[in-house]
Amino acid sequence: MDSLLNKNRPPVFCPGCSHDNVLYSLDKTFQDMGLQGNQIAMVSDIGCSGLFDTFFNTHALHGLHGRALTYAGGLKLARPDLNVVVTMGDGGLGIGGAHLLSACRRNLDLTLLVLNNFNFGMTGGQFSATTPPEAMVGSGFLNRLERPIDVAQVAVAAGAPFVARSSAYQKDLPELIEKAIRYKGFSVVDIWGVCPGRYLKRNKLTPNMIDDALNKLKPLNGPVLQNMRTEYGQSYREHAADQKPISPPAGIDARFDPPKPGRQEVVILGAAGQRILTAGEVLGIAGLTAGLNMTQKNEYNITVLRGPSICELILSPEEIDYTGITKPAAVIVLASEGVLRRESLINQLDHNTVVIQVVGVDIPSTNARVISVNFKGKGIKKTDWALAALAFLSNMNHVLNSKMLDAAVTIRFKDKTLHAVKEIVAKATA
Repeated sequence: MDSLLNKNRPPVFCPGCSHDNVLYSLDKTFQDMGLQGNQIAMVSDIGCSGLFDTFFNTHALHGLHGRALTYAGGLKLARPDLNVVVTMGDGGLGIGGAHLLSACRRNLDLTLLVLNNFNFGMTGGQFSATTPPEAMVGSGFLNRLERPIDVAQVAVAAGAPFVARSSAYQKDLPELIEKAIRYKGFSVVDIWGVCPGRYLKRNKLTPNMIDDALNKLKPLNGPVLQNMRTEYGQSYREHAADQKPISPPAGIDARFDPPKPGRQEVVILGAAGQRILTAGEVLGIAGLTAGLNMTQKNEYNITVLRGPSICELILSPEEIDYTGITKPAAVIVLASEGVLRRESLINQLDHNTVVIQVVGVDIPSTNARVISVNFKGKGIKKTDWALAALAFLSNMNHVLNSKMLDAAVTIRFKDKTLHAVKEIVAKATA
């Protein structure tokens, strides 16, 4: 099997960096196992170890500092066929410590390689969760105040069923990593190495010193008998198979033709209390009645009773991968709070966009076709303007038609509320 290293992005670490040894050991492991790039997902953290995903021709996910194990867990549950390998430094390990504990408890079939060089090498050599108290580092005396974490012992205590310590310079490191990857469960390999760019400038640490330190610790070379159990994904699937099937959601039959072919994007700009999200839901249901796929993205403040309320919808006969709004067919303007949040969008509109603007709400200069409506003059309350705007659009036969809207409100509302909504529609289109 050929090397999986990326020829277009050759590995570059500081001269003498132990990460280099781990990188080539991991590549040898992949070759020895006969793995191809499409059988592996490399998930990396931030820091020098976070470069690993770019150096391999495999599936890859580069995440936030300390959070790599969370993404890896989702990947493994979604794609149990993949060999998911996580690379994380001691910095990311400390920042994402709770995620390490959860991964140990959960026992998903992941392999975590901790590239442990006892400092935050990329950001200036500050102390990390594993820095020895006597070390001289870029954060002054702070490491003297804390006890360093023994990564392997923490993993054992948290329930990891496979835990090993190793030097980055061990000749059998590829074999140890292979054992970890082949283990059916969560495996942790704490790999000790040196950081010549930062740590070695103030501290003496050699491969022999690493070996001496590891030899003084309780050996951990793989399976932890007291923690061995069924892998989480397998156990989950076994338990799930015994559960009663959940009733599928009620279907919505496609019974109408949409007014226009192709993808239609709509933005509703309002404020809290205007039922913007409900109107978006109604528009989405209307699209389903015409056999369209739909997505709905909502934006509002955590102070839900004040501030902007925005809904972005896409209706499309094709599957929707990208949910960003690029060329809206319609923009509904109901409140200045929403306008302020999407001012740049309005500036970029052209004549292909219809803007439904409630009287009294100013908008920036735009090349769109602007239609002003006075819902207040029609006796429609401010809380109902969003629904009224959908009725206005349907009356124009733009994005949706009256049959689609009527079917949508009948599906979404019942009894007195349905009657009230139909009265709003009637007023808006009168």
